Amino acid sequence: MSTKRPLPEGIKDQHALPLAVLNAIQNPVIMVNETGHVVFANWEAESFFGASANYLARHEIRAFIPFGSPLLTLIDQVRERLAPVNEYRVDLSSPRLGADKLVDLYVAPVLGAPGCVVVVFQERSMADKIDRQLTHRGAARSVTGLASMLAHEIKNPLSGIRGAAQLLETSVTDEDRALTRLICDETDRIVSLVDRMEVFSDERPVDRVALNIHSVLDHVKAIAKAGFARDIKITENYDPSLPPVFANRDQLVQVFLNLVKNASEAIGDKPDGEILLTTAYRPGIRLSVAGTREKVSLPLEFCVHDNGPGVPSDLLPHLFDPFITTKTNGSGLGLALVAKIIGGHGGIVECDSQGHRTTFRVLMPASKGLTAPEDGPIPTKGTS
Repeated sequence: MSTKRPLPEGIKDQHALPLAVLNAIQNPVIMVNETGHVVFANWEAESFFGASANYLARHEIRAFIPFGSPLLTLIDQVRERLAPVNEYRVDLSSPRLGADKLVDLYVAPVLGAPGCVVVVFQERSMADKIDRQLTHRGAARSVTGLASMLAHEIKNPLSGIRGAAQLLETSVTDEDRALTRLICDETDRIVSLVDRMEVFSDERPVDRVALNIHSVLDHVKAIAKAGFARDIKITENYDPSLPPVFANRDQLVQVFLNLVKNASEAIGDKPDGEILLTTAYRPGIRLSVAGTREKVSLPLEFCVHDNGPGVPSDLLPHLFDPFITTKTNGSGLGLALVAKIIGGHGGIVECDSQGHRTTFRVLMPASKGLTAPEDGPIPTKGTS
């Protein structure tokens, strides 16, 4: 004797359950029938194609994708073999879908519906950003080893060179004294660079607590307005209901002070220059933890936006690598340190730059089972 399984609360019809599940998926999903028409599209697919499910159903899939797209070949292949296939990094860029539309595809036959196939699209943008972030962490680890080596193999000889130059300074002419002064200044500069790199080799655990991110950003803004960004407009757009982040306050201040300083330097003397600080809750982004099967959710999004000239496209993929910089006198370690700190907190940092709009986005896990400290609320929007 068969009995009906109880439906989840809110689902009144047995047939509505599969539809609710498909619409809950964060990837575009469509079903193409034997004539090539799109007979089903979930909500994400409607957004992906920029058309309603009813409109999609009146047309063949070939009307929405570039001419000669590999997707059509994959659909025919699945119909013929009755076996699913995966295809990675398929370019679907077109005037309809937009530029840089790179996707991974999963195409599978529908059992019981001859000629019908299901297509799942995985946009590569976020996946590529996370891949780059893991590469940044590897680069930071390489700097860690380099910093340890430099500390032992370079700083000691440099101190000897500097000492010898100081002794020579007392017994040479004024003209030669300028050269000994140059030697001392340059050795000091190298030692300062090595000291900055030694931060990467510090693997000691840091103290973390549940933090109100808005109090951290408010502190960073106060420092910026009192110094390097005194002439730049800084505005906020905060989500006051955001849960606390489990982090080290000093390190987060260092991260966002670095990002705000970069933004202010990019703006320079631009009369209408503006920096925007935003916070938001973005569920759906999960990151695998190396060496385990655990996946960490990264729902907390903290952004620093600026309307400076933007980042060159050829530099963008390598922005968080050590020694990469657009500044004349920059060392290229600031953003690498940002990536190391955020990576050490289990998060990721990324950069989007289009035209005169650059956004540094930090994604971090929320604090589990902890409450935010009594910092008091900060206004959701403000201008200074």
